Amino acid sequence: MLTTLSKTLIALALVSSALSAGATVQTAPAHVYTAQLSGASEEPPNASPGRGSATVGFDIGTHTLTIDVSFSGLLGNSTNAHIHCCTALPEQGTAGVATMTPSFTGFPSGVTSGTYHHVFDTSLASTWNNGFVNSHGGIAGAEAALLAALDNGQAYFNIHSSFATGGEIRGFLQPVPEPGELAMLAVGMPLLLALARRRRRD
Repeated sequence: MLTTLSKTLIALALVSSALSAGATVQTAPAHVYTAQLSGASEEPPNASPGRGSATVGFDIGTHTLTIDVSFSGLLGNSTNAHIHCCTALPEQGTAGVATMTPSFTGFPSGVTSGTYHHVFDTSLASTWNNGFVNSHGGIAGAEAALLAALDNGQAYFNIHSSFATGGEIRGFLQPVPEPGELAMLAVGMPLLLALARRRRRD
């Protein structure tokens, strides 16, 4: 049986091997966040068997918001989807809609499963909910507020449906480690391996 430490060391060893073999680590063009969507994550929770995943890339420098979503098993037909921001505490509570209303452009409607990909220009007012922009003093303030909330687990992706108009499945978006952070972990691999060997001998 592999221990958690062993699994971590193996994963880091793979990264280290890739780096030493000359593999290049590309610099991510944006901060990336992911969420697993479920009815249990809604507030209040519901019994939907629906599941989904959302990946959001956000780059203030280039004013791009990239949305990739897949979902299935909804009890109702999808009606709209948004990013909500910003809750008072990480991964808790509810918040107003930050992104465009009534829904993301082209998001699958009237279905129980689907996929979605779109890149938005966050310098445009049409990307945002007017109320969110106004409450943050303009588009630049809205961008900064959303980035801070994403970094702190205070924004969530929500898919609404005819079964649950307030949201059938949702998930709080969490930061994905940047490639540079993985590279730093790989640099520390020799020390971690040495410590693991010493523990086995003791």
